[in-house]
Amino acid sequence: MARTKKTIEEKSIWDDARQMLRKAERDGVETAWDRLEHQTPHCNFCETGLSCRNCTMGPCRISKKAPLGVCGADADVVVARNFGRFVAGGSAGHSDHGRDCIEALHAVAHGLTQDYTIKDEAKLIRIANELGIATEGRQPLDIAKDLSAEFYANYGSLREELSFSCRVPEKRKQIWKDLGITPRGVDREIAEMMHRTHMGCDNDAANTMLHSARTCLGDGWAGSMIATEISDILFGTPSPRKSMVNLGVIKEDQVNILVHGHNPIVSEKIVEAVSDPELVALAKEKGATGINLAGLCCTGNELMMRQGIPLAGNHLMTELAIVTGAVELIVVDYQCIMPSLVTIGNCYHTKMVTTADKAKFTGAEHVKFEVHNGMAQAKKVVRMAIERFPLRNTNRVEIPQGPIEMITGFSNESLLASMGGTLTPLVEAIKAGKVRGAVAIVGCNNPKYQQDHCNVNLTRELIKKDILVLVTGCVTSAAGKAGLLVPEAIEMAGPGLKEICGALGIPPVLHMGSCVDNARILQLAALLANELGVDISDLPLAGSSPEWYSEKAAAIGVYCVASGIYTHLGHPPNITGSSVVTNLALEGLDSLIGACFGIEPDPFKAAELIDQRIKVKRQGLGLKP
Repeated sequence: MARTKKTIEEKSIWDDARQMLRKAERDGVETAWDRLEHQTPHCNFCETGLSCRNCTMGPCRISKKAPLGVCGADADVVVARNFGRFVAGGSAGHSDHGRDCIEALHAVAHGLTQDYTIKDEAKLIRIANELGIATEGRQPLDIAKDLSAEFYANYGSLREELSFSCRVPEKRKQIWKDLGITPRGVDREIAEMMHRTHMGCDNDAANTMLHSARTCLGDGWAGSMIATEISDILFGTPSPRKSMVNLGVIKEDQVNILVHGHNPIVSEKIVEAVSDPELVALAKEKGATGINLAGLCCTGNELMMRQGIPLAGNHLMTELAIVTGAVELIVVDYQCIMPSLVTIGNCYHTKMVTTADKAKFTGAEHVKFEVHNGMAQAKKVVRMAIERFPLRNTNRVEIPQGPIEMITGFSNESLLASMGGTLTPLVEAIKAGKVRGAVAIVGCNNPKYQQDHCNVNLTRELIKKDILVLVTGCVTSAAGKAGLLVPEAIEMAGPGLKEICGALGIPPVLHMGSCVDNARILQLAALLANELGVDISDLPLAGSSPEWYSEKAAAIGVYCVASGIYTHLGHPPNITGSSVVTNLALEGLDSLIGACFGIEPDPFKAAELIDQRIKVKRQGLGLKP
């Protein structure tokens, strides 16, 4: 099959991306789009989930000519096994992030670090009270000791349910109980998923898929939710603030440091270090006017919503940021980081620094961050960046102009505050049809799509229909660059949404954080369901990940569906080789758990699918569609 080479215009909808793609071609730099072309066409067995290499009797490929693997597993079993392992990987990623946050809270509580402190004591006390931990007359650090111990217990095997199951509507908990998918412990469900998919264990596809749901629920209602809540406690609960987005946030006359990954434990210390007077003076001594810090992907989201630090871009912008020729250092922690960043950095003067032992990259310099040395290591890293400024080749610097303003940081706390501390205004707006429903658009970029075409157009179509949109992760950059994350964007919304958002002074598209912060959306859905006395599946809500690529995105999709939220994906996971698994995902889950997946690559058609779903849910509540 002949390869089809995309034009630069077909690769991205953004001017800053196109400018850097042209520069990359001139500079002889290979990007993700080039590598995708080299990998095309993909293996059909892998794309449909019909290849199995779980033991050395194979690897096996299921086909009409060979319908059974060596062990006797058929297409349904092989596909279900592969999907189970796929979402176990995604659940492990976000949940291990949560474990790192627990370790930081534990260190603060036990006096093992002076670099990190509790920034939001009120939230610490509120969460402790919610989980039944005594707070009256106690010191914050003593409360934090008990809270960290409570959270640690969510990763073990001795519980019957997770701490934050207290947030789950009773009707939803009963559905989980009846199906046997109540999550018991993060690590327990992941380990059992790996056990079940070992040769000779679970060979019933539907049973395997139900445990996939249980595994992902452990991520959503524990791993991710714990990461979000602890990050707020340690670094501050986000509130609306202005920031800027696109590659124009990189400064030609300053030392540029980009932070990339997911864990604010690293990036929050970098924020402090770039303001150190001694380091600022050193930067000026080296010829720069100062030090500029910008974010990428989810670490960028974390800093942006708490500190207002500008966002250079999302997943497919990470390579292009380096192509500007003006980035001295890119500091990474883990997840969604392309190994190519080391190679592209070597084409310029950019050094890549890794900070987590679980995420080393060949060719990068490793500077290990731990809770007891975070500040010292941050200063070391910033000094490294400054020393590289004189190595910059000014003839190869090209920075797109015109960063775009956006409003970020809508935590549940800030949303409730904007409504006077109660959900009543939102509930009344939904009943009146001024806000017909809400959709969370989350997740990634994938070079198989024109970058952000689906993300942006789906968002625009939904707000036209008076549907509030919540965004997290890489979609945030897309919505911001499209001018959708400012109050003025209400002019693009339907009349009802325009009225409500105008009265509250908020955009029709709300930024709620990084990808772990989809847990905020779960909590908000549960609050609405409890307010109305219904199940989450009864609400006019949906989720969407139009351009997803990662195991984590699949895990998020599964925990949303298992929580009762219809979820749209731009393309299916690698399950289409099994009619049993595919039909379960697209239809069967609806009767079991009240939600299912919908697959549609066209954002305009996807908006119609979601709108029809919201109409049905509104009618079910006795509301006008």
